[in-house]
Amino acid sequence: MKQSQASVSFKDVAVEFTQEEWKLLGPAQRTLYRDVLLENYSHLVSVGYCFTKPELIFMLEQEENPWLLEEGFLNRSYTEQSY
Repeated sequence: MKQSQASVSFKDVAVEFTQEEWKLLGPAQRTLYRDVLLENYSHLVSVGYCFTKPELIFMLEQEENPWLLEEGFLNRSYTEQSY
């Protein structure tokens, strides 16, 4: 079986909401978003994709609202690196 390797970045596994979409999410949906994004980041790190921890992850770990980021969720919260 031939295996192919593709480059992956944090943005590839992160879900981005607009501010309007975020406002429509209930507390349980926001918690699920937080848990899934933190788990995705953890998986990337565990398989050796070491990169600077995105600001979004710091905020989610502190249970802060990701919309406190000036430019939205991912526009400035991750380092664009592929592995």
